[in-house]
Amino acid sequence: MEPTPSRRTLLTAGLVGTAAVAASPSVLPTAAVAAPVPRTNPFTLGVASGDPWPDSVILWTRLATDPMADDGRGGMSQASHQLRWEVASDQRFTKVVASGTATARPEHGHAVHVEARGLRPGREYWYRFRLGRHVSRTGRTRTAPRRNEMPSALAMAFASCAHWEQGYFSAYRRLADERPDLVVHLGDYQYEYAGATTGVRTHEGPETTTLAGYRQRHAQYKTDPDLQAAHAVAPWLVTWDDHEVDNNWADSIPENEAERPGFLSRREAAFRAYYENMPLRPSSAPTGYDMQLYRRLQWGQLATFHMMDTRQYRSNQACGDGWDTDCPEASSARRTITGTAQEAWLLDGFQRSRARWDLLGQQVFFAERDREQGASTTVSMDAWDGYTASRQRITDGWLDGGVRNPVVLTGDVHTHWANELKADYDDPEGRSVGTELVTSSVTSGGDGSDSAIGSYPWQAWNPHIKFQNALRGYVSTVITPGAMDVSFRCLPQVRERGAQAFTRARFVVEDRDPTLHLVEDNPIDIVRQSPARQVAETLALEDEL
Repeated sequence: MEPTPSRRTLLTAGLVGTAAVAASPSVLPTAAVAAPVPRTNPFTLGVASGDPWPDSVILWTRLATDPMADDGRGGMSQASHQLRWEVASDQRFTKVVASGTATARPEHGHAVHVEARGLRPGREYWYRFRLGRHVSRTGRTRTAPRRNEMPSALAMAFASCAHWEQGYFSAYRRLADERPDLVVHLGDYQYEYAGATTGVRTHEGPETTTLAGYRQRHAQYKTDPDLQAAHAVAPWLVTWDDHEVDNNWADSIPENEAERPGFLSRREAAFRAYYENMPLRPSSAPTGYDMQLYRRLQWGQLATFHMMDTRQYRSNQACGDGWDTDCPEASSARRTITGTAQEAWLLDGFQRSRARWDLLGQQVFFAERDREQGASTTVSMDAWDGYTASRQRITDGWLDGGVRNPVVLTGDVHTHWANELKADYDDPEGRSVGTELVTSSVTSGGDGSDSAIGSYPWQAWNPHIKFQNALRGYVSTVITPGAMDVSFRCLPQVRERGAQAFTRARFVVEDRDPTLHLVEDNPIDIVRQSPARQVAETLALEDEL
């Protein structure tokens, strides 16, 4: 079922941010106005693919001869350029199976989104773009299996939170080395902050608030060779968190209340730049300050991905945001983190799903996470703990819908966690009803630290939390009909290039059993930290989520 338009979509006219008419060998866009071919390489931002279906996939590139140009145009003129694209069944392009042209227009940041159609289900393909004598790098992609097919396995990796200034993107390079079938990105793809001199490298420009600024920031991130490698290795399934726009924004409310009068204009610029720079289908193109990002992807009968948006439609954070103790507003049934329409779409998806695994790709911590021992409850207002009635409705929805294996995929908190989800967190002995896997950050927070499994102090009174680790990294999974194999991949440091990844912990979740079974524990040289120090590190990492 396709998501229904929001109220703002219906009220706001004018399509913003579409890059190119979807193209196939038989459906070609209107020819571009003739323009001189750039003298220097225009494919400096790489290539990407995304949102794979059984018969099609989105191919993306954006032209930029000078990615850091202050005007956000990437050094390109006001002329349009017509690109050729090719999809082949072999890496040498001796068997081209689809090709066409796409127009890179200045009003869309010279980005193109090509829907390569007529492909075969469950197949590996290679693609590239041409502009005159210039040829892009080759990307590898894959179509989803037939909807009625049960694949033997899906290799899926997920990541989030990559701050340019706080480290090098070695985690993306190691993810690319694994050559997964699908990459899920859970947000904070880029950060909006002005450049600082304290990091390993520096953001260009001031804090992003304009279309030019957001375009420039996305371009800067896209120049990273490790990120380009990760985009080129597999199709991506993306959603945003807060820093693609503004820290901890909620619907029409920015972090700083004084900036509220102009925030929707800022949001519109951020949405437009996000679409221009992501391999998304035209159905996700923004309309003004509204953008339909929640959507569903089926991987045969093996898995259904419910990609969510917990920023655009949420009620404002309760009790002043941050951490709060026994906040009465947090449990109000009127509050929502998804919005009414998205919640209905998700619950309907649970009822209709016949997948072996249902995965919720979303942003913020889902399980209860109480930071203080005792009768009171101190939790984060930005997470689902600040929207407990909303969380209960979603949990009840997958139980009522008979979802076989619900798994929540989470980013945001810059640390690895693994949680067993409960229908009632006041009953810690009650059965688990789902699993949450939380990825650490690619770089946000800088170099991390290791700790022994089970040593994190909050686990003593949050027994559903089975794992926590403060190293940077990502999560790799292999999903089969019988189990989900989960590797928490970590890097010892990110402040120098080229760090290698290792599996810090590996869990298995078996079919019809949401229990997290630890099967591998690989600590590095652990510096023993006091419980107070461990908690202080967590809170510091989450200060600017």
